[in-house]
Amino acid sequence: MPETIPQDKMRVWLFSCATLVAAAHLAALRQIVVVAEAVRLVFSRLGGFFQPIFFARRIFDWMASWLTLIESTVTGLGFELVDCERSSHGLLRVYIDRLPGQTYDSPGDLVTVEDCEKVTRQLQYALETVDADYARLEVSSPGVDRPLKTPAHFARFVGEEIEIALKHPFQGRKRYTGVLCASPDGAPEAIEAGLAWGLILPPAVPRQPVSRTAAKKKAKEEARAAALGETLPEQEVDQVMGFTLDEIREARLVPVVSFKGRRAADASAAGQVAVDEAEELGGQKK
Repeated sequence: MPETIPQDKMRVWLFSCATLVAAAHLAALRQIVVVAEAVRLVFSRLGGFFQPIFFARRIFDWMASWLTLIESTVTGLGFELVDCERSSHGLLRVYIDRLPGQTYDSPGDLVTVEDCEKVTRQLQYALETVDADYARLEVSSPGVDRPLKTPAHFARFVGEEIEIALKHPFQGRKRYTGVLCASPDGAPEAIEAGLAWGLILPPAVPRQPVSRTAAKKKAKEEARAAALGETLPEQEVDQVMGFTLDEIREARLVPVVSFKGRRAADASAAGQVAVDEAEELGGQKK
């Protein structure tokens, strides 16, 4: 028969095993504590901003705070914040634009050097309050090909010619140019939120400018045909491409070179219309 182990020896043996297991766990725990303390010391030497637990949240909160501050400062001065970006070497670049209906120190709808200096001085004072980390501040206009980023930007420039770049090709193309208009087939919720828009694509054959006299003549012909129950030959229908802001990579205004502002009429088209009116009125302009 096998020899039985005394109860006292069994207790001593179990206690020894439990002690060894506890010691092993304690050693592993000490190693974990040492590593955690080393990591904490490394991050603490980089500053409280880089604490590992709240790193991502503090980055987000900080960016949101100074972006909100920049937007409130720019809009408080009567300008529109078009875009704001941070580049290498601590450069903080802010793009501003004038708003229609606002009164400024100088006439016109284009941003001037004085406007940029005014916003720069105010932003420098404002950014000091949040201890923003930047080396140089640059305020400028968005240019004649200003980007459209927010629903408010698109709503402001309805009727203007823009260029969009799609994220995915449509009919073999990613870039389209046309006149910005309301969405023809977007969801009502997206249209109301300003997330769905349309683009009136140019015709395959460019249309010639129509004079005022020719337009009146055409209107009379349409009214006469409607009274007689006749139908005129079908005119070319504008092709409208609908899109949402999630489907585009970027959108910009098509540059209009003019010294009178962004909305100045094209001089060549106006001249052509004047010539047509002169010819139709027998060489005498109205």
